[in-house]
Amino acid sequence: MIGKRLFLAVLLSTVLADVAGAETLRVGPKATYRTLTAAVEALPDDGGTIELAPGEYREKVTIAKPNVRLIGKGAKPQDVVIVWSDGARTAGGTFKSFTMNVSGDGFRAKNLTIQNDYHLKDPNPSQAVALAITADRAVLERVRLLGAQDTLYAASKKDKPSRQYFKDCYVEGHVDFIFGDAKAFFDRCHIHGIAHPTVMITAQSKVRPDQDSAYVFDRCLITADKDAKEIWFGRAWRPLATVVFMRSRIEAPLEKAGWREWTPGKTETLSTATFAEYASTGPGASPTTREPRSKQLTADQARAWDRKTFLAGPDGWVP
Repeated sequence: MIGKRLFLAVLLSTVLADVAGAETLRVGPKATYRTLTAAVEALPDDGGTIELAPGEYREKVTIAKPNVRLIGKGAKPQDVVIVWSDGARTAGGTFKSFTMNVSGDGFRAKNLTIQNDYHLKDPNPSQAVALAITADRAVLERVRLLGAQDTLYAASKKDKPSRQYFKDCYVEGHVDFIFGDAKAFFDRCHIHGIAHPTVMITAQSKVRPDQDSAYVFDRCLITADKDAKEIWFGRAWRPLATVVFMRSRIEAPLEKAGWREWTPGKTETLSTATFAEYASTGPGASPTTREPRSKQLTADQARAWDRKTFLAGPDGWVP
């Protein structure tokens, strides 16, 4: 009898823990939690769901717990804005300038905006990260990422590549505005260059031949402000950078070569990086004029970069 009671007590505590972990916390002017940070701190150690009412949340947010899910409850992503204003100079470095920093695996975000508006306030702007994410198995859907230089830091942890899936997202910026060494897939996203003398969409940073890291853009839309001047797919932040654009429509007036050296005349990365393209369309599509050391993929070669194959990993993850 004692054994049965002990079993039932353990079972009940497990069920209660599961319910607590599955609890949905609400954030908003009339909700239990007024800030996202307070709600994140209140979540169980194994994560949970946070719903954000429409409004602006001006705060600097860190999410280290696993399995945290953020859901904007507005009609559109613009209705829920998480925003902060920090630059490399004010924060003590690029990687401290984030509005949101996510390291907890299994992170999900949907229908909201993450913004760093430092460039709108400082006449001498510097690097300013909106989202820094090193989480593995992360999914962001209908999320807007707004900034200027270094908007999205999509990166990996030291021990393994972090897989990140961006679906129907909007990302804007100018210099190196999608950067890092994550294994990231951008599915039907809108990538937009804002006004600047040079717009560099990517600065991927794969550093070792055995590092399973790359950025893949599939069926994306590439646009730019009319005052955006030189517009490039990207440059190699590290010598083995790997970036692939597939089936994307390029409305922006992309430079004919497509890809640029990190610092022309001083560095030599185009020979070691992997820059590839497949079936681009639109006014900016110009496969015959691309940088000779980049690749135009065949249909068979492009299949290796398809979402399910690219993101699977050893655990067979399908976001």
